[in-house]
Amino acid sequence: MSNLNIAVLGAGSWGTALALVLADNKHQVRLWTHTEAQADIINQTHTNQKYLPDTELPELIRAYSDMAEAVSSADMIVFAVPAKVTREVAEKVNTAAEKQAIVVHVSKGIEPDSHLRISEILEETLSADVMSDLVVLSGPSHAEEVVKRHPTTVTAASDQIEAAEKVQDAFMNQHFRVYTNTDVVGVEVGGALKNIIALAAGITDGLGYGDNAKAALITRGLAEIARLGTKMGANPLTFSGLTGVGDLIVTCTSVHSRNWRAGNMLGKGHKLEEVLSSMGMVVEGVRTTKAAYQLADKYNVSMPITSALYHVLFEGVHPKEAVDQLMARVKTHEMEDLVNILEDQDGKTGN
Repeated sequence: MSNLNIAVLGAGSWGTALALVLADNKHQVRLWTHTEAQADIINQTHTNQKYLPDTELPELIRAYSDMAEAVSSADMIVFAVPAKVTREVAEKVNTAAEKQAIVVHVSKGIEPDSHLRISEILEETLSADVMSDLVVLSGPSHAEEVVKRHPTTVTAASDQIEAAEKVQDAFMNQHFRVYTNTDVVGVEVGGALKNIIALAAGITDGLGYGDNAKAALITRGLAEIARLGTKMGANPLTFSGLTGVGDLIVTCTSVHSRNWRAGNMLGKGHKLEEVLSSMGMVVEGVRTTKAAYQLADKYNVSMPITSALYHVLFEGVHPKEAVDQLMARVKTHEMEDLVNILEDQDGKTGN
């Protein structure tokens, strides 16, 4: 793909890291931030002092606080803002954009109450004059490693494979490998729900329960994600890929993971309000836990880990008590989840 004008909306750690990847590929990058002061610092120092202070940013990256300036000539618009402000930012883009562009979103979350995935929020908000195609970019990736140009692999998912391939071409280089997929639901559900399991993994580490507990939590957490995801229309095979088990592993085991760090503090006895105020960044898993808890009820899906975490976060249950309740659940067969998923798929395909 030839060099593009690309707007990256959101100058947090992940938006900045993706801007660097795109600049490495010689694209002109306009990095939007909602504060003029941050834009000035980025442009004057070529660093993002708040989120990635030790990373030098290429001169192909120019920061803007004015949305119209950021998106007016963009061939591609990348949403790298927290899930909770996606709708608000999309409304600004709808007013400011002057031409159609491929829209890429890299946020991981589900809107509580409406139960909309990020792509659904964007489809609901952006007009056809603004968005030509929509692509989800997701996978096991920490900004702190991407900016060091460590090997990273992600997935570009879209209902239109040609759009996914254009995003693949724009982002892919020798450090940042991009695969394509057409299972948008599976990629989004996997990316969103793994944050719930990462919070729980942090709690078990904070309680001092060690590797056995974490391995069990990751494995059973993946089963929960696949159960709900397939009910929502995802391909179960997606959860064995980068945006399923891959993203789950990295988020549950890395100190870079803000969801793991938040859970770790909860496990050590800190209150949720204290944890969130100390993080300095959005902990997407908290909001997503509420949405997933509601979705489990809506689809009549058993999600014991999600349910236990919901009670910890929103009903004041002590983390140790929640873990004890999980261990005391009614006995079941390990392969029961797999059988149920396969039966659901057979019913959909008529086999």
